[in-house]
Amino acid sequence: MVSPWRAGFLDGLRPEEPLTVSEWSDRYRKLSSKASAEPGPWRTSRTPYLKEPMDCLSSTSSVQRVVMMFAAQTGKTEAGSNFLGYTIAHAPGPLLAVQPTVEMAKRLSKQRLESLINETPCLSEKIAPARSRDSGNTMFSKEYPGGILLLTGANSATGLRSAPCRYLFLDEIDAFPSDVDGEGDPVALAERRTTTFARRKILLTSTPTVKDFSRIETEYERSDQRRFYVPCPCCGEMQWLQWSRLKWEDGRPETAKYECEKCGERFEEVHKPRMLSAGEWRATAPSDGKTAGFHLSGLYSPLGWCSWEQLVDDFLRAKGDGPALKAFVNTRLAETWEEDYAAAVNADGLMAKRLAYEPGTCPDGVVLLTAGVDVQDNRLAVTVWGWGEGETGWMVWHQELMGDPTQVEVWKQLDQVLATGWATAGGKELKIAQMACDTGGHCTHETYNFVRERVRQGVVAIKGSSRRNSPAVGKGSKVDVNWRGKVLKKGVVLYQLGTDTIKTTLFGRLRHNEGSGSLNFGMAADAEYFKQLTSERQALRYHRGFPIREWVKKAGDRNEALDCAVYAYAALLIYSRRMNQATMWEQLRQQLEEVEKKTPLRSKKQPPAAAPGFVHNW
Repeated sequence: MVSPWRAGFLDGLRPEEPLTVSEWSDRYRKLSSKASAEPGPWRTSRTPYLKEPMDCLSSTSSVQRVVMMFAAQTGKTEAGSNFLGYTIAHAPGPLLAVQPTVEMAKRLSKQRLESLINETPCLSEKIAPARSRDSGNTMFSKEYPGGILLLTGANSATGLRSAPCRYLFLDEIDAFPSDVDGEGDPVALAERRTTTFARRKILLTSTPTVKDFSRIETEYERSDQRRFYVPCPCCGEMQWLQWSRLKWEDGRPETAKYECEKCGERFEEVHKPRMLSAGEWRATAPSDGKTAGFHLSGLYSPLGWCSWEQLVDDFLRAKGDGPALKAFVNTRLAETWEEDYAAAVNADGLMAKRLAYEPGTCPDGVVLLTAGVDVQDNRLAVTVWGWGEGETGWMVWHQELMGDPTQVEVWKQLDQVLATGWATAGGKELKIAQMACDTGGHCTHETYNFVRERVRQGVVAIKGSSRRNSPAVGKGSKVDVNWRGKVLKKGVVLYQLGTDTIKTTLFGRLRHNEGSGSLNFGMAADAEYFKQLTSERQALRYHRGFPIREWVKKAGDRNEALDCAVYAYAALLIYSRRMNQATMWEQLRQQLEEVEKKTPLRSKKQPPAAAPGFVHNW
């Protein structure tokens, strides 16, 4: 009888079976109903595009780093789970798995790892149940013969530098913080744990985010940049699937077909299983032999998952909404989002799309008016915006009120703007419901005085925040104090604005200026107005090695029109806080319909552009 000590010694001398990750997965992996929509034995044939990325993680492969820039729900995280299972069962060693946060690491442990271990007998044999005493199986640590699996979050510097590891799994790296506890990039910190291992394996996965900021795109561009080529069912030409070649008719997603880049024939999604099984990865860039990069969009999603019809439907829903379109590009197409909106928005293009409504009039759809006031040393720049369903905006009036803001005369002109009734398309009139006045200039005291006496008329004080990524509008804080230093109950409330945040929103809507949320301009906007509106662009600079985007004004240009638009939009957000968001626009529409004309339009005050004291210096 062979003693257990001798058996264990001989077992340690036995060489590894030449098994790849995909072969191990097909032989041993079981999917649980808790973590998969298709429970049962793992089949690599269901997602043929995962075979090569997984096999690059095998102990027999010379590849050290695998980069997967994949669309959401294409199987990249399951490929990571297979990598973990293969390592524990077949090629044991110290293993570190990193999620964006510690909380997400806890979720991975509960939802995926527990299922992976419990449903796969060859793993449950190696890892004792968590309830066993001294089992070595905890939420963030799983011990097994020959190694240990540690889980942590990218927001924990302690977890990232905890121990050396041969294997490393970094999931959703674009959601990692740029700096963790002042110790630097979490990806770099984690990779340093592997430097002493010659046969290390590193897996980096993520859907991409913003261009120049996306970690996964940067890693992919440093790799051999592989794309999955599939044959055309009509002519057999090998090609990688691109969104621009998916065609449909008249806004009908159910008509979606793919157009071959060679023969031009269009084919339906029913051919996808045969195409995927015959597909192959091809490198499109030189390689150092150590890093393999894979890019895959949602167009490759197997039948029964995300269909071409669903992709088109998602696109049509997101088309007119910048943030929704960004999510579509990132998660469905696995491409980075270009946030330099200003590069695609120019004065001439906006000028050519003006609508035929006159200055000082509200087009059909306007149910609310707000105004933004930019205080300069010798004038007040004012823009009145009309708003409708879905924050669709119409620029109603823009003017410069000339005068020294330290004197009362120019503020009297602003009072005229506040008191003006603006004609609507239905023959009624609207008054400005909320006016936001900038206090960040040289006339802060005078601006406070104006706001303090007109709070009941909807006038508020605002100031741009110097902090990056600030919320569009802060909660507001009282700034007025009496001679004893106590805050006045009815004093001025100052709202801090995330001006960069609002500019990104506005330029995103100008770039995709269709449907709900669009921004429209009439005859009140001239060439000078559009020049000022587009006077800023996003520039990239680096701080401590990390890229930072910031809005920069073009040299020599004025930007009052842009600032006024930012303040008017902030006024809309402030006003909306007092409303029920779900029914706000319906309430405003009903209020406008109930308004009765008190006097005929011909006897009403003329639009401010023609009123005495209003001067346009262009």
